[in-house]
Amino acid sequence: MSESSNRPPLSLSPGQWSFTRWKTIGQLEALEVHHPLFQATLFLQGAHLASFKPQDEPDWLWMSQTARYEPGRAIRGGIPVCWPWFGDPARNAPEVRKRIHTDKAHGFARTALWKLEDVRENAHEVEISLSLDANEDFSDVWVGHALALFTFSFSIRGCQLALTTTNLGKDPLAFTQAFHTYLPTSDISRTRVLGLGNSQYIDTLDNWEYRNQEGPVYFDGETDRIYESGEPLTIVTPRTGRKLTSVGSDSTVVWNPGPAKAAKLSDFPGTAWQSMLCVETANAASDYRVLNEGQSHTLGVFIGRKS
Repeated sequence: MSESSNRPPLSLSPGQWSFTRWKTIGQLEALEVHHPLFQATLFLQGAHLASFKPQDEPDWLWMSQTARYEPGRAIRGGIPVCWPWFGDPARNAPEVRKRIHTDKAHGFARTALWKLEDVRENAHEVEISLSLDANEDFSDVWVGHALALFTFSFSIRGCQLALTTTNLGKDPLAFTQAFHTYLPTSDISRTRVLGLGNSQYIDTLDNWEYRNQEGPVYFDGETDRIYESGEPLTIVTPRTGRKLTSVGSDSTVVWNPGPAKAAKLSDFPGTAWQSMLCVETANAASDYRVLNEGQSHTLGVFIGRKS
């Protein structure tokens, strides 16, 4: 997916980076990328990508105006990562659920402090890698030992995310995950998602019943669906178009809170549901993954312009 695979970025230590700088935002540490071709903001807490924008373009990601940047608090907007489980633990497959010792949704990775592994830069691209050693430190909520390596690649073409999970334990590891990607729109009622036609989905708002999608996905009030599809998607809004191309995924989550749920969400303005949508690259529901000792799985997505 990388546009400069024939030009390996040069790995530099802190102080030698040309385009990447540390910045404190609220109470959290972040890496800010100011490249001549693009900008990005990446928090160490949650390995949370909060902003990406090519030069002279508006941000490709939606962030809540009331987001709070506090230790242990999930950030509203951008791309939170749900790992090593997605959604309500009780709605996960038994193999996943038996490892979870909490009723909290979406795992612990989005509030954990990740470790900076590498920053690689060149004239065309910046690549940042973060890691999380999920070990006994998380034993109060989860049983397992896995290494999560999250690599972000930024270029003028778009941004690429790749999350590689390696099972460091002796027993098989079952897990679910998702990139909870928030995208902006000027009008949710005139926004549609292409590429999910003729696929099945679970309607979580209707007793988790299975439905068939016909044609584009439109938004009319609250939407919360898990599609059994990992096909390339095009998101069309009144002003922009984005293409999402995934790897390692056979499920996609489409979400918008609508007015009633938006009023109950934390760090979410009451009318903000009209200006955002989430299209999530996932391994969710029946698309959970199982790794034997030493095995790895990579979930990835490239967010680019609509062709």
